[in-house]
Amino acid sequence: MKKHSFFGIGDILPYLKAFRPEIIGMVIASLLGSLIDIGVPLFQRYALNRFVAAQDMRTLPSFIAVYLAAILGAAVCNYVACIWGMKVEVGVERDLRDAAFSHLQTLSFSYFNQNSVGYIHSRVMSDTQRIGELLSWTLLNSAWQLCYVIGAVAAMFVIRPGLAWLVTSILPAVALLYAVFQKRLFTLNREIREQNSRITADFNEGIMGARTVKTLVIEDKLAAHFADGTEKMRSKSVSAARYHGLFAVTMSFASSLALALVLWKGGVIAKEQIGTFSMFMSYALGLMEPVRWVVDAIGSLITTQINIERLCKLLNTRSDVVDTPEVIDRYGDNFSPKRENWEPLHGDIEFRDVSFRYPDGEETVLEHFDLKIPFGTNLAIVGETGAGKSTLANLVCRFYEPTEGVMLVDGRDARERSQLWLRSAIACVLQTPHLFSGSIRENLLYGNPTATDEDIRRALAFVSAEELVDSLPQGLDTDVGESGDLLSTGEKQLISFARAILADPRILILDEATASVDTLTEQKIQSAIDRIIRGRTSIVIAHRLSTIRNADRILVVSDGKIVEQGRHEELLAKKGAYYRLYTRQYEDEATGAALGTR
Repeated sequence: MKKHSFFGIGDILPYLKAFRPEIIGMVIASLLGSLIDIGVPLFQRYALNRFVAAQDMRTLPSFIAVYLAAILGAAVCNYVACIWGMKVEVGVERDLRDAAFSHLQTLSFSYFNQNSVGYIHSRVMSDTQRIGELLSWTLLNSAWQLCYVIGAVAAMFVIRPGLAWLVTSILPAVALLYAVFQKRLFTLNREIREQNSRITADFNEGIMGARTVKTLVIEDKLAAHFADGTEKMRSKSVSAARYHGLFAVTMSFASSLALALVLWKGGVIAKEQIGTFSMFMSYALGLMEPVRWVVDAIGSLITTQINIERLCKLLNTRSDVVDTPEVIDRYGDNFSPKRENWEPLHGDIEFRDVSFRYPDGEETVLEHFDLKIPFGTNLAIVGETGAGKSTLANLVCRFYEPTEGVMLVDGRDARERSQLWLRSAIACVLQTPHLFSGSIRENLLYGNPTATDEDIRRALAFVSAEELVDSLPQGLDTDVGESGDLLSTGEKQLISFARAILADPRILILDEATASVDTLTEQKIQSAIDRIIRGRTSIVIAHRLSTIRNADRILVVSDGKIVEQGRHEELLAKKGAYYRLYTRQYEDEATGAALGTR
């Protein structure tokens, strides 16, 4: 049985070290402000007893001066506490989000396959916000309220112990009653946050899949599903609001009860010392809110425990692909590479008795797979969907590790050197190209940050994309939109090829790079491919078999095994698996052309 990991506030404390001065200052300022607020009823007691009851005005000027100074001091203390509280909140949120996002960059593909965008977004944004609030405002208010309760109770006991016992006798009952409410509210709040995560995930899917939604004409179904989720959110939120309202009424009743007790037993005092009576009235009315805050802070700590656990679970998730401490010590990691220790990568690749199954699956995709790819080879891989073609590319890039066996690069186990060392020498062009928000120039510079405009122009010309860029309103500075959606698929693919060229990789992987483009763009890309692959190790995963006729070697893969290999002419002559794939595709294309569907 898998052991459950429990994460608590102690796991977050390291992120508070940088804000220790602000936290100390915040708590001290809050305590000072609370002490002054405790003294306000004592000022009232003094004023009423001396200036009203005794009609003695001799100390009135000094009283006014001290009272104004106290009011000003409380305002300054509360202002300072709020400023430092805000610094702690936004600072902790920033550091937690930076840590979470940076950690996400180190995780392997399996994590993103198993967790939705909405789920991850909620961990990085919502959970960090709740934790930041807990460590700032909850801490700040708890310090103030707790100090006020202790100080007010102490003042009452010093002045009138009997009446103090009567007023404070209801505080434990109020705290217990609120704890009961808080337990139910905790459950409801947890359900609300989980439902909110589902709504966020549905929202992301609806936006990211907008094109698919419209082509399938399922707007009504998605809208109904989203409305169902928001209705559940509304229902749970209303239930939570009812409990909050019921508790507010209970607290109001408790305050009225405390006030009634003072009025009942304080009549004699009012005749003799109207100031003392007024002081008890103020404390009776003011004690319930701090008690609620203290219990609420405990509840917040409990409810925020969920956020802490979920965030820490992310931060403690271990990637399926990791470098050993020895490798990191020599080669560095993704954020602190030690490039001076990197050996030149030649480009020989070998799979030696490799078996592989995905971390979230039980089916073996590759089984006892052997393959040598010498540097400079143009290797094409073909096969039916699910045969294991893309898996080979993922293993070459170390996006996954072999379940058994070993992958060698330049004759050494790839795990003996860092992931970044290997990936810095690889460029991938995928079937569905991805561009980042920003300009074309910025996207191209991801391939080579030091590239000049001349280098960029040369790369664009290499893939016949220079004319495309020149036709755009702002040329290289044209914004491509989110995920490059302001460009067509073919245009994005050409930019992706140019980016790969700028990287000048030793190993080039083309994963069905022409499967989603029109014929004219495919011709441009194919012409570029023939030039790009020269002097590199290239692995071409092909859907259209007509694009790999000139490959040095073609592998036909089925069920994770090589069933045929050779050059295009040799495989056609065998009339085996490759011949059947090729002729079937040729027949399909010919039929489509005759019917006008291609």
